[in-house]
Amino acid sequence: MIDIQYSAEVRAAKDAGQPIVALESTIITHGMPYPQNIEVAAQVEQDIRDAGAVPATIAVIKGKLHVGLEADELKSLGQAQGVAKLSRADMAACMATGGTGATTVAATMIAAHYAGIEVFATGGIGGVHQGAETTFDISADLHELAQSPVTVVAAGAKAILDLAKTLEVLETLGVPVIAYGQDEFPAFWSAKSAYAAPLRMDSADDIAKAHATRRALGLPGGQLVANPIPTEDQIPAEELAPIIASAQADADAHRISGKGVTPYLLQRIYEQTEGRSLTANIALVRNNARLAAGIARALSNRTD
Repeated sequence: MIDIQYSAEVRAAKDAGQPIVALESTIITHGMPYPQNIEVAAQVEQDIRDAGAVPATIAVIKGKLHVGLEADELKSLGQAQGVAKLSRADMAACMATGGTGATTVAATMIAAHYAGIEVFATGGIGGVHQGAETTFDISADLHELAQSPVTVVAAGAKAILDLAKTLEVLETLGVPVIAYGQDEFPAFWSAKSAYAAPLRMDSADDIAKAHATRRALGLPGGQLVANPIPTEDQIPAEELAPIIASAQADADAHRISGKGVTPYLLQRIYEQTEGRSLTANIALVRNNARLAAGIARALSNRTD
Protein backbone atom coordinates (compact mmCIF):
# COMPACT_ATOMS: atom_id res chain seq x y z
CA MET A 1 0.00 0.00 0.00
CA ILE A 2 1.11 3.55 -0.76
CA ASP A 3 1.15 5.89 2.21
CA ILE A 4 -0.78 9.03 1.27
CA GLN A 5 0.23 12.34 2.83
CA TYR A 6 -3.08 14.11 3.46
CA SER A 7 -3.28 17.78 4.32
CA ALA A 8 -4.92 18.49 7.68
CA GLU A 9 -7.98 19.90 5.90
CA VAL A 10 -8.46 16.89 3.63
CA ARG A 11 -7.84 14.42 6.47
CA ALA A 12 -10.53 16.13 8.55
CA ALA A 13 -12.92 16.12 5.58
CA LYS A 14 -12.40 12.40 4.99
CA ASP A 15 -12.95 11.63 8.67
CA ALA A 16 -16.16 13.69 8.66
CA GLY A 17 -17.46 12.33 5.35
CA GLN A 18 -17.44 15.78 3.72
CA PRO A 19 -17.43 16.22 -0.07
CA ILE A 20 -13.95 16.59 -1.58
CA VAL A 21 -12.85 17.81 -5.01
CA ALA A 22 -9.45 16.82 -6.43
CA LEU A 23 -7.31 19.40 -8.24
CA GLU A 24 -4.30 18.83 -10.48
CA SER A 25 -0.95 20.52 -9.87
CA THR A 26 0.47 21.04 -13.38
CA ILE A 27 -1.39 24.35 -13.53
CA ILE A 28 0.86 25.42 -10.65
CA THR A 29 4.19 24.20 -12.02
CA HIS A 30 3.68 24.39 -15.78
CA GLY A 31 0.69 26.70 -16.29
CA MET A 32 1.78 30.17 -15.20
CA PRO A 33 4.64 32.01 -13.50
CA TYR A 34 5.18 32.58 -9.78
CA PRO A 35 3.49 34.19 -7.85
CA GLN A 36 0.42 34.20 -10.12
CA ASN A 37 0.36 30.40 -10.06
CA ILE A 38 0.05 30.33 -6.28
CA GLU A 39 -2.56 33.08 -6.24
CA VAL A 40 -4.73 31.30 -8.80
CA ALA A 41 -4.35 27.91 -7.10
CA ALA A 42 -5.39 29.43 -3.76
CA GLN A 43 -8.36 31.16 -5.39
CA VAL A 44 -9.57 27.93 -7.01
CA GLU A 45 -9.27 26.12 -3.69
CA GLN A 46 -11.31 28.89 -2.03
CA ASP A 47 -13.96 28.68 -4.77
CA ILE A 48 -14.44 25.02 -3.85
CA ARG A 49 -14.73 25.83 -0.14
CA ASP A 50 -17.22 28.62 -0.86
CA ALA A 51 -19.30 26.12 -2.85
CA GLY A 52 -19.49 23.70 0.08
CA ALA A 53 -16.71 21.19 -0.58
CA VAL A 54 -13.06 20.68 0.38
CA PRO A 55 -10.23 21.08 -2.17
CA ALA A 56 -7.50 18.44 -2.50
CA THR A 57 -4.62 19.59 -4.70
CA ILE A 58 -2.57 16.54 -5.66
CA ALA A 59 1.18 16.30 -6.26
CA VAL A 60 4.18 14.05 -5.70
CA ILE A 61 6.75 15.69 -3.41
CA LYS A 62 10.04 13.93 -2.70
CA GLY A 63 8.51 10.60 -3.61
CA LYS A 64 5.41 11.00 -1.44
CA LEU A 65 1.90 11.21 -2.83
CA HIS A 66 0.26 14.32 -1.38
CA VAL A 67 -3.52 14.66 -1.45
CA GLY A 68 -4.13 18.21 -0.33
CA LEU A 69 -1.29 20.68 0.10
CA GLU A 70 -0.60 22.89 3.10
CA ALA A 71 -0.04 26.58 2.29
CA ASP A 72 3.74 26.29 2.62
CA GLU A 73 3.82 23.18 0.41
CA LEU A 74 1.77 24.95 -2.25
CA LYS A 75 4.13 27.94 -2.19
CA SER A 76 7.21 25.72 -2.32
CA LEU A 77 5.84 23.72 -5.27
CA GLY A 78 5.01 26.94 -7.07
CA GLN A 79 8.65 28.06 -6.88
CA ALA A 80 10.29 24.68 -7.49
CA GLN A 81 12.47 24.12 -10.55
CA GLY A 82 12.68 20.98 -12.68
CA VAL A 83 9.35 19.57 -11.50
CA ALA A 84 8.31 16.53 -13.57
CA LYS A 85 4.98 16.52 -15.40
CA LEU A 86 3.43 13.23 -14.37
CA SER A 87 1.03 10.98 -16.22
CA ARG A 88 0.19 7.27 -15.92
CA ALA A 89 3.49 6.16 -17.49
CA ASP A 90 5.87 7.95 -15.14
CA MET A 91 3.99 8.59 -11.90
CA ALA A 92 5.13 5.43 -10.11
CA ALA A 93 8.72 5.88 -11.30
CA CYS A 94 8.81 9.40 -9.89
CA MET A 95 7.55 8.17 -6.52
CA ALA A 96 9.93 5.21 -6.46
CA THR A 97 12.97 7.41 -7.05
CA GLY A 98 12.00 10.13 -4.57
CA GLY A 99 11.22 12.69 -7.24
CA THR A 100 8.88 15.66 -7.26
CA GLY A 101 6.20 15.90 -9.91
CA ALA A 102 3.00 17.72 -10.75
CA THR A 103 0.00 15.66 -11.78
CA THR A 104 -1.71 15.92 -15.13
CA VAL A 105 -5.36 14.93 -15.64
CA ALA A 106 -4.49 11.23 -15.92
CA ALA A 107 -2.22 11.16 -12.85
CA THR A 108 -4.69 13.19 -10.80
CA MET A 109 -7.46 10.72 -11.65
CA ILE A 110 -5.27 7.82 -10.54
CA ALA A 111 -4.40 9.51 -7.24
CA ALA A 112 -7.96 10.70 -6.61
CA HIS A 113 -9.36 7.21 -7.09
CA TYR A 114 -6.66 5.74 -4.85
CA ALA A 115 -7.61 8.28 -2.17
CA GLY A 116 -11.34 7.61 -2.52
CA ILE A 117 -12.16 10.97 -4.16
CA GLU A 118 -14.79 10.75 -6.91
CA VAL A 119 -14.82 14.27 -8.42
CA PHE A 120 -12.00 16.22 -10.03
CA ALA A 121 -11.97 19.75 -11.47
CA THR A 122 -9.49 20.81 -14.15
CA GLY A 123 -9.22 23.27 -17.02
CA GLY A 124 -9.41 21.11 -20.11
CA ILE A 125 -8.53 17.51 -20.83
CA GLY A 126 -5.88 16.38 -23.28
CA GLY A 127 -6.99 14.53 -26.37
CA VAL A 128 -6.11 13.74 -29.97
CA HIS A 129 -3.59 16.20 -31.39
CA GLN A 130 -3.79 17.64 -34.88
CA GLY A 131 -2.05 15.27 -37.29
CA ALA A 132 -2.40 12.29 -34.96
CA GLU A 133 -3.13 10.06 -37.95
CA THR A 134 0.61 10.21 -38.67
CA THR A 135 2.13 11.07 -35.26
CA PHE A 136 -0.19 8.93 -33.08
CA ASP A 137 -0.05 11.78 -30.53
CA ILE A 138 -3.01 11.01 -28.27
CA SER A 139 -3.18 12.05 -24.63
CA ALA A 140 -3.24 9.41 -21.90
CA ASP A 141 -6.12 11.40 -20.39
CA LEU A 142 -8.59 9.70 -22.74
CA HIS A 143 -7.63 6.18 -21.71
CA GLU A 144 -7.60 7.22 -18.05
CA LEU A 145 -11.19 8.40 -18.36
CA ALA A 146 -12.01 4.88 -19.52
CA GLN A 147 -10.25 3.29 -16.53
CA SER A 148 -10.46 5.40 -13.36
CA PRO A 149 -13.99 5.92 -11.94
CA VAL A 150 -13.71 9.67 -11.41
CA THR A 151 -16.06 12.37 -12.70
CA VAL A 152 -13.88 15.00 -14.38
CA VAL A 153 -15.24 18.53 -14.80
CA ALA A 154 -13.46 20.40 -17.62
CA ALA A 155 -14.26 23.08 -20.16
CA GLY A 156 -14.18 20.39 -22.84
CA ALA A 157 -10.88 19.47 -24.48
CA LYS A 158 -8.18 22.02 -25.18
CA ALA A 159 -9.09 23.89 -28.37
CA ILE A 160 -5.64 23.24 -29.88
CA LEU A 161 -6.65 19.58 -30.30
CA ASP A 162 -8.58 17.76 -33.00
CA LEU A 163 -11.96 17.88 -31.25
CA ALA A 164 -13.74 15.63 -33.73
CA LYS A 165 -11.20 12.83 -33.30
CA THR A 166 -11.09 13.38 -29.53
CA LEU A 167 -14.85 12.84 -29.33
CA GLU A 168 -14.58 9.75 -31.54
CA VAL A 169 -11.93 8.20 -29.27
CA LEU A 170 -13.98 8.95 -26.16
CA GLU A 171 -16.97 7.25 -27.79
CA THR A 172 -14.88 4.22 -28.72
CA LEU A 173 -13.59 3.97 -25.15
CA GLY A 174 -17.11 4.17 -23.73
CA VAL A 175 -16.58 7.43 -21.85
CA PRO A 176 -19.77 9.43 -21.20
CA VAL A 177 -19.32 13.01 -22.43
CA ILE A 178 -21.90 15.21 -20.73
CA ALA A 179 -22.28 18.86 -21.74
CA TYR A 180 -23.53 20.94 -18.84
CA GLY A 181 -26.49 23.14 -19.70
CA GLN A 182 -26.08 23.11 -23.49
CA ASP A 183 -26.12 20.77 -26.47
CA GLU A 184 -22.74 21.74 -27.95
CA PHE A 185 -19.39 20.42 -26.81
CA PRO A 186 -17.44 23.41 -25.41
CA ALA A 187 -13.98 24.20 -26.76
CA PHE A 188 -12.01 25.38 -23.73
CA TRP A 189 -11.60 29.15 -24.27
CA SER A 190 -14.86 29.17 -26.28
CA ALA A 191 -18.24 28.23 -24.85
CA LYS A 192 -19.31 26.39 -27.98
CA SER A 193 -17.82 24.46 -30.87
CA ALA A 194 -19.07 22.99 -34.13
CA TYR A 195 -19.59 19.62 -32.43
CA ALA A 196 -22.63 18.29 -30.64
CA ALA A 197 -22.12 16.78 -27.22
CA PRO A 198 -23.18 13.13 -26.94
CA LEU A 199 -25.10 13.83 -23.72
CA ARG A 200 -26.55 16.82 -21.90
CA MET A 201 -27.42 17.33 -18.24
CA ASP A 202 -28.59 20.49 -16.54
CA SER A 203 -27.98 19.84 -12.85
CA ALA A 204 -25.24 18.65 -10.53
CA ASP A 205 -27.73 16.19 -9.02
CA ASP A 206 -28.27 14.45 -12.37
CA ILE A 207 -24.53 14.21 -12.97
CA ALA A 208 -24.01 12.75 -9.49
CA LYS A 209 -26.79 10.24 -10.11
CA ALA A 210 -25.18 9.17 -13.40
CA HIS A 211 -21.86 8.68 -11.59
CA ALA A 212 -23.53 6.59 -8.89
CA THR A 213 -25.45 4.56 -11.47
CA ARG A 214 -22.26 3.69 -13.36
CA ARG A 215 -20.74 2.55 -10.08
CA ALA A 216 -23.81 0.42 -9.31
CA LEU A 217 -23.62 -1.19 -12.76
CA GLY A 218 -19.96 -2.02 -12.24
CA LEU A 219 -18.89 -0.03 -15.29
CA PRO A 220 -15.19 0.87 -15.39
CA GLY A 221 -13.98 4.40 -15.92
CA GLY A 222 -15.37 7.82 -15.19
CA GLN A 223 -17.31 10.46 -17.00
CA LEU A 224 -16.36 13.76 -18.60
CA VAL A 225 -18.50 16.76 -17.70
CA ALA A 226 -17.94 19.44 -20.34
CA ASN A 227 -18.72 22.70 -18.59
CA PRO A 228 -18.71 25.74 -20.92
CA ILE A 229 -16.74 28.81 -19.96
CA PRO A 230 -19.09 31.68 -19.01
CA THR A 231 -19.84 33.66 -22.18
CA GLU A 232 -18.61 36.91 -20.66
CA ASP A 233 -15.16 35.32 -20.20
CA GLN A 234 -14.81 33.45 -23.47
CA ILE A 235 -12.83 34.13 -26.62
CA PRO A 236 -15.17 33.27 -29.52
CA ALA A 237 -14.16 30.24 -31.58
CA GLU A 238 -14.13 32.17 -34.86
CA GLU A 239 -11.59 34.61 -33.39
CA LEU A 240 -9.39 31.83 -32.04
CA ALA A 241 -9.36 29.59 -35.12
CA PRO A 242 -6.75 31.55 -37.15
CA ILE A 243 -4.62 32.10 -34.03
CA ILE A 244 -4.55 28.37 -33.27
CA ALA A 245 -3.77 27.57 -36.91
CA SER A 246 -0.85 30.02 -36.86
CA ALA A 247 0.49 28.55 -33.60
CA GLN A 248 0.24 25.03 -35.00
CA ALA A 249 2.09 26.07 -38.15
CA ASP A 250 4.86 27.55 -35.99
CA ALA A 251 5.11 24.32 -33.99
CA ASP A 252 5.34 22.27 -37.17
CA ALA A 253 8.01 24.58 -38.59
CA HIS A 254 10.09 24.22 -35.42
CA ARG A 255 9.48 20.46 -35.31
CA ILE A 256 7.97 20.60 -31.83
CA SER A 257 6.66 17.17 -30.84
CA GLY A 258 5.56 14.98 -27.92
CA LYS A 259 5.11 16.60 -24.52
CA GLY A 260 6.49 19.85 -25.88
CA VAL A 261 3.58 20.50 -28.24
CA THR A 262 0.92 21.65 -25.76
CA PRO A 263 3.04 24.14 -23.77
CA TYR A 264 4.47 25.56 -27.00
CA LEU A 265 1.04 26.09 -28.53
CA LEU A 266 -0.40 27.58 -25.34
CA GLN A 267 2.49 30.06 -25.11
CA ARG A 268 2.09 31.15 -28.75
CA ILE A 269 -1.66 31.59 -28.27
CA TYR A 270 -1.03 33.60 -25.08
CA GLU A 271 1.27 35.90 -27.03
CA GLN A 272 -1.08 36.33 -29.97
CA THR A 273 -4.11 37.03 -27.75
CA GLU A 274 -2.08 39.47 -25.63
CA GLY A 275 -2.76 37.45 -22.50
CA ARG A 276 -6.50 37.01 -22.99
CA SER A 277 -6.14 33.22 -23.27
CA LEU A 278 -4.69 33.03 -19.75
CA THR A 279 -7.42 35.27 -18.34
CA ALA A 280 -10.04 33.01 -19.94
CA ASN A 281 -8.20 29.92 -18.65
CA ILE A 282 -8.37 31.18 -15.07
CA ALA A 283 -12.08 31.98 -15.42
CA LEU A 284 -12.95 28.54 -16.78
CA VAL A 285 -10.94 26.69 -14.10
CA ARG A 286 -12.79 28.60 -11.37
CA ASN A 287 -16.11 27.89 -13.08
CA ASN A 288 -15.28 24.18 -13.25
CA ALA A 289 -14.28 24.13 -9.58
CA ARG A 290 -17.65 25.50 -8.52
CA LEU A 291 -19.58 22.93 -10.57
CA ALA A 292 -17.35 20.10 -9.32
CA ALA A 293 -18.08 21.14 -5.73
CA GLY A 294 -21.79 20.93 -6.46
CA ILE A 295 -21.42 17.44 -7.91
CA ALA A 296 -19.32 16.32 -4.95
CA ARG A 297 -21.96 17.66 -2.56
CA ALA A 298 -24.70 15.84 -4.44
CA LEU A 299 -22.72 12.58 -4.33
CA SER A 300 -22.07 13.04 -0.62
CA ASN A 301 -25.79 13.47 0.03
CA ARG A 302 -26.79 10.28 -1.77
CA THR A 303 -27.76 7.33 0.36
CA ASP A 304 -27.19 4.57 -2.23
